[in-house]
Amino acid sequence: MLCGIEAIREALVDQAESFSGRGKIAVVEPVFQGYGVVFANGERWKALRRFSLATMRDFGMGKRSVEERIQEEAQCLVEELRETQGALQDPTFFFHSMTANIICSIVFGKRFGYRDPEFLRLLDLFYQSFTLISSFSSQVFELFHNFLKYFPGTHRQVYKNLQEINAFIGRAVEKHRETLDPNSPQDFIDVYLIRMDKEKADPSSEFHQRNLIYTTLSLFFAGTETTGTTLRYGFLLLLKYPHVTERIHKEIDQVIGPHRLPCLDDRAKMPYTDAVIHEMQRFGDLLPIGVPHMVTKDTCFRGYLIPKGTEVFPILHSALYDPHYFEKPDAFNPNHFLDANGALKKNEAFIPFSIGKRICLGESIARMELFLFFTTILQNFSVASPVAPEDIDLTPRESGVGRVPPVYQIRFLARGGC
Repeated sequence: MLCGIEAIREALVDQAESFSGRGKIAVVEPVFQGYGVVFANGERWKALRRFSLATMRDFGMGKRSVEERIQEEAQCLVEELRETQGALQDPTFFFHSMTANIICSIVFGKRFGYRDPEFLRLLDLFYQSFTLISSFSSQVFELFHNFLKYFPGTHRQVYKNLQEINAFIGRAVEKHRETLDPNSPQDFIDVYLIRMDKEKADPSSEFHQRNLIYTTLSLFFAGTETTGTTLRYGFLLLLKYPHVTERIHKEIDQVIGPHRLPCLDDRAKMPYTDAVIHEMQRFGDLLPIGVPHMVTKDTCFRGYLIPKGTEVFPILHSALYDPHYFEKPDAFNPNHFLDANGALKKNEAFIPFSIGKRICLGESIARMELFLFFTTILQNFSVASPVAPEDIDLTPRESGVGRVPPVYQIRFLARGGC
């Protein structure tokens, strides 16, 4: 286990190549089996990562930028929240719908209506799976999977859920094949199919159907659950600390005003809001033990010889909660990211997306989403809770591979002038 930012950086950045392998997560290994961009290793991983980064960077395929897609989705969400007319809501559905739709837009070339039954089923499968993977029983399975795999348990439900999602992706791929125009790719799947066709004579090509399905599944999992869950934590924190919400509203009113759409250029002029988003991610600590790495060759590290194939866990929690870098790590405090003049300050221990060659593929999209969704919602709404701030409990519902915030109710109340 790598504890503390110094050890994590030394391994994942200074000895990046040696630590760039991907370890296994027992509960999802029977599904992925080393395929797809997140769980691949070696040349397969390099080829899929290069392709995925380039394709997502080129979005939206010369038409709409990712920023525009997020702005549009944020407006769709605002309309949905208006329709609630201030009634109590569990925000899970809304936050996961909008983050899933960004991935749908990039991968499938379309967004889904929030009432679409197929979309609702997909969201339910992702949410359920992330919760199960983060559960205590999955941690036990991680330790004793060679024995427990023969018995019923959460691992079987996770397998069933992910296979159902894969079947959905498979059907989408077939539809894309029927409508594919090689001169005008519309989305990630189209670009992949064109590449697959180009390399079909090469038996060693990594661009085949299986990697397409598992890469798509990886992008969905990484892109929906993490950002949606961060927003759920974020709004729970706003309910607990109303003075923070007031300062954000003030900054939004000064910089953006009530009518213009928030855009990424606003971020540089909104240090307090940006600091709150950073602190939401730090405090939420979504992947406390990181995703396992594996050393690709016998490696000397801090006087130890680590044999090739050894799994290594970068404990992100140890960096995000390090008192040497964050004055009061157990408290939610946006000042962790503000200097004496109120400007945003960088903190090298802030690594919610990990670091090095395996840094989260969707980091830039996730950062865009968090800023634009957060500011657009708060430009249009104030928030209220049926529970007094001092009684709001922040204890995670599950804490394993991932941390799942507690279930809570929130009111979105339209602000005047919006």
